[in-house]
Amino acid sequence: METIKLKIIYPKWQKLKGQTTFNLPPHGPVAFAAALPEYVDVTFTDENVEEINFDDDCDLVALSMMLSTQVKRGWEIAAEYQRRGKKVMAGGISTMLHAEEMVDHVDSVFLGEAEGRMDQVMHDWRNGCMKKVYNYMGQQPPIELVGPCRRDLYKRDLYNHKGVQMVDLFHASRGCRFSCYPCAVSYLGGRIFRPRPIDKVVEDMAGIDNNRLFIVDNSLAQNKEWEKELFRAIAPLKKKWISHTIEDDPEVLDLAAKAGAWYVYQAVYDTSDYIKERVKRYHDYGIGVEGTILLGLDNQTEDDCKRLIDFLGEIDLDLAEFTIMTPFPHTKAYDDYLRQGRIFDFDWNHYNAGQVVFQPKQMSPEKLQDLYDYAWKHFYAAESQEQKMFRLFCNVALREMEEGTYRQRDRRLVNKSFGKDVVRNIKK
Repeated sequence: METIKLKIIYPKWQKLKGQTTFNLPPHGPVAFAAALPEYVDVTFTDENVEEINFDDDCDLVALSMMLSTQVKRGWEIAAEYQRRGKKVMAGGISTMLHAEEMVDHVDSVFLGEAEGRMDQVMHDWRNGCMKKVYNYMGQQPPIELVGPCRRDLYKRDLYNHKGVQMVDLFHASRGCRFSCYPCAVSYLGGRIFRPRPIDKVVEDMAGIDNNRLFIVDNSLAQNKEWEKELFRAIAPLKKKWISHTIEDDPEVLDLAAKAGAWYVYQAVYDTSDYIKERVKRYHDYGIGVEGTILLGLDNQTEDDCKRLIDFLGEIDLDLAEFTIMTPFPHTKAYDDYLRQGRIFDFDWNHYNAGQVVFQPKQMSPEKLQDLYDYAWKHFYAAESQEQKMFRLFCNVALREMEEGTYRQRDRRLVNKSFGKDVVRNIKK
């Protein structure tokens, strides 16, 4: 069968001011590429780390977009290729969230998960009958079809921060049985937890040429027995990994630590003793904690937000990430705020979780924006975000040294970027 030349593009977006800027190798584009038939010759451009060559030879262009702040740039890219006579299709999380508008800017919109479905799409393109919309929302393919991502498409040298190689993104499950108020995950991937077969997870993870991973599963607190089986299975690989919340259970936390848990993203939503103890339990097992703090919920006053920000200094967080409540489409928050007439900004470039786009219930938009800026400055007043990040890197590097998995190339890069004494004194 004649080869189809497909170019996948991950559009750039404007990073938030004042935060440490780095780029992780994106997960969506290479997961999509893995679902393509063998007769498709794929190239990939991440516009966040390299410029798009619009003159590259290709038959078809695919935009893979994760964030709302990529949507409008995606439309610009599509228009440029269409002027050059190329067909453009779009998929990914933000395509699903903004599908109603996306159809006006691209030739074809793909909604849902790609496994087992791309042969038909390519067949339709080849025969000049590609559909305007391929809608598979709520029709998840068998999880067994999910294979290793096409990480060979990455240009590895572009993904490091001051010489330190960034983590690779990896997923061991899809779906989420929770339905959190500001989150669109249940709309995107369904309310049923869908774990990949453990043997496939191990095989996939073992094949990644990177000791450090970000397990991007929506939560590692959905099925206790599966979590324990997963952690036992991946422990021999000696990977070090980041994840979202891990089950609050001593046995699970112990197994996670032994399996390489490096640090977690843990929501800090109040000033309760439970949260304080939750963070302490992670630390008891040698797992770092990056608190994720959402500001602007309806039950938060200005004083509540300030107490929450002050509380972070009491619980020994390793890092903190502050976000402003943002009503993304297809969330309960969006439906409620839209019905109440509280959304005043529909510019998707502003939907970056760092800019107020709605009327908060208990303060002005300006006050919420000020609190967000204050939170970042207050938490990182004594030590910058980059310094705290490097401290976490030092912790994982020490563990790698103890296990004999620390790479000499990382040592050379760190020496070059931070000085020769950094690695020598890392144990201090």
